[in-house]
Amino acid sequence: MLCEIEGSKAVAAAVAACRPGVVCAYPISPQTHIVEELSRLVKVGELECEYVNVESEFAAQSVAIGASAVGARAYTATASQGLLFMVEAVYNAAGLGLPIVMTVANRAIGAPINIWNDQSDTMSQRDCGWLQLFAGDNQEAADLHVQAFRVAEELSLPVMVCMDGFVLTHAVERVDVPEREQVDAFLPPFSPVQRLDPADPVTIGAMVGPEAFTEVRYLAHTKQVHALEVIERVGAEFAAAFGRDSGGLLHTYRTQGAETIVVALGSVTGTLKDVIDTMREGGIPIGLVSLVSFRPFPLRAMEKALAGARRVVSLERAFSPGRGGIVEEDLRRVLWRRAGSVTLSTVVAGLGGRDITSTGLRAVLERACHGETGELEFMDLDHAALAAHTSQVGHPEPVTQGEPA
Repeated sequence: MLCEIEGSKAVAAAVAACRPGVVCAYPISPQTHIVEELSRLVKVGELECEYVNVESEFAAQSVAIGASAVGARAYTATASQGLLFMVEAVYNAAGLGLPIVMTVANRAIGAPINIWNDQSDTMSQRDCGWLQLFAGDNQEAADLHVQAFRVAEELSLPVMVCMDGFVLTHAVERVDVPEREQVDAFLPPFSPVQRLDPADPVTIGAMVGPEAFTEVRYLAHTKQVHALEVIERVGAEFAAAFGRDSGGLLHTYRTQGAETIVVALGSVTGTLKDVIDTMREGGIPIGLVSLVSFRPFPLRAMEKALAGARRVVSLERAFSPGRGGIVEEDLRRVLWRRAGSVTLSTVVAGLGGRDITSTGLRAVLERACHGETGELEFMDLDHAALAAHTSQVGHPEPVTQGEPA
C-alpha cells in the first residue's frame, strides 16, 4: 500500500504484516513510535499477538528469548543505551540460535547523553553474533523487516534491522508498505528448529567448558558465513515478489568507471547519491557502495564492487577511539591483496546527529579524489572549540589523521 507515512509507523506495519506471536515493548527514543504503533494495532484488532509491556530493555530481550524458545515468532525494538542494557541477553539470543528480529533505531551512546543519530550503538555489538542489516531509507527499513524474519527463521539466528534514529524513524515520506497478503505469500508460518516443550524437558544455554567452547564459536562463525548466501537469495526473491530491490548484501551506484568509491551505511547514502551525481556531471569519476549487510560482512561482494577503484573512502557514523574507522577494518581485509595500488581513508561524520551536508561531503570527496585526504579525518570539526579546550586542560593538539602526533 503506497502512502505518506512516518518511518516508525511503516516499520510497525511491516512487522505486523509478519504476524509476530510476541512483541516485547519498552520505550526509548527514537524507537518508541514503533512499539507505540504496534500497541495501537493490537488494541484495534489489526494485530493478534501477546503484547508484553516490560520494565526494561534487558527484560524486553529476555522475554523475546523465552517466547522464541517455546516456538513463538518474537520481535522487539531498542536504541542506544537500551541496546547496551540488554547486551547480556543479546549475546544469549545469538548463542542459543533464536530467530528474534529486533529493530535498532540507531542513536549515539553517552556519556555525555545524546539522543540523536549515529551508529555507535549497533557498531558496539558487531561481534555479538546477530546479523545486522542497515536501511538506507524508510522503504528499505520496512522491506528489510519482512526479509529479516525470513532470514532469521531459515538460519535460526537473530537479526537486527538498523535504521537511523530520527533521520528515518521520524521522517514522513512515501513508502509502499508491505501488505499482509503479500507477506503471507513470501514469509512461511514460523516452524522453529528447536522448541522447549514441558512434555519433553531439556536444558538450553547450559555451561560449556574449554573442551567444546572453541567449536561452539567456530560453528557460530560458519553459520554467519552461510548467512551471506541466504541474505542475498532472500533479497533476490523479495525483489521478484515485491518489485523492488530493498535487500541483499550491498548496492552499487555509479561505480562503473569510478576511480574513487565511497562506502557507507544508512541514510547518508541518499545524500551521497546527490553529491555523486553533481560530481559526475563535473567529470569526476566517483561512485558509491551502500552496505546493507554489515554482519556478516560480504567480503567477496565488496571485493567485486571495489575492483576498479584506485581510492576508497569509508564514510562512518561511528568510530573506535584510539583506533579510528570500524567499517574500515573490514575494508582493509577486502583490499589487502591490492596493497600499494589502492588507498583507503576514513571520514568520520554525523556523530551525535550532526548534519552531514552536501556541501561538506562534496568538499571532502573532492579532496579524496585528488588524494588529499588523510588516513583518518573528522568532517566539519570545530577547530576553535578544540583549541579552547586543549588550552584549558593541557592536552596535545588534536590529531585528525590516523598517525600519532
